[in-house]
Amino acid sequence: MAIQISPSILSADFAHLADEAAAVSPNADWLHVDVMDNHFVPNLTLGLPIVESLYKAADTPLDCHLMIEDPDSWAPGYAEAGAGSVTIHAKAANAPVRTLREIRKQGARAGLALNPAEPVEPYADLVGEMDMLLLMTVEPGFGGQKFLDVVLPKIRRAREILDSRESSVWLQVDGGVSDETIERAAEAGADVFVAGSAVYGAQDPAGAIDALRAQAVKAGGRG
Repeated sequence: MAIQISPSILSADFAHLADEAAAVSPNADWLHVDVMDNHFVPNLTLGLPIVESLYKAADTPLDCHLMIEDPDSWAPGYAEAGAGSVTIHAKAANAPVRTLREIRKQGARAGLALNPAEPVEPYADLVGEMDMLLLMTVEPGFGGQKFLDVVLPKIRRAREILDSRESSVWLQVDGGVSDETIERAAEAGADVFVAGSAVYGAQDPAGAIDALRAQAVKAGGRG
């Protein structure tokens, strides 16, 4: 599939989210929205009311990443609120299959996320239940962290699993993605890239998206 870039508003100016969303449209494929509850991860960001408002203001589809406890209860609501993609953490879900199916039922793409130390193999049989597999390339909770190269072999294993099943599941990476790391992740097999400070910390956010995409296409061979 084609390379996709999902700028993370965790690195944007929260006082001007509509303007920050406009700054990356139409260059961005998605707008990545990190939802944190200060329980599953040690940080508190935004929640459902902000997502509902952002959906009305943004032209780019919302890619909601739920770093929260009890995603089984909350995830369907984000799909109902207009998110085009909703990702839950395998470690937090009590009923991941049921929740992934409910997200799809509400009309959104369903994603499953794994932290850096979580192996991908135990979830191979769930490939048919998801539309995207998210591999965290930092410990979740805060933006601006350094990309963990230790995750690269897991990206390769995930790509092998998906390709062996002729799956159309997207393989997303999130954390420390920049012009210095995106080529390594793309070469390993990722095709959807969450980039926060690399986009919103640039003088020209839209131009930064195009530059990152070009690097990923060159390294990964996906147009």
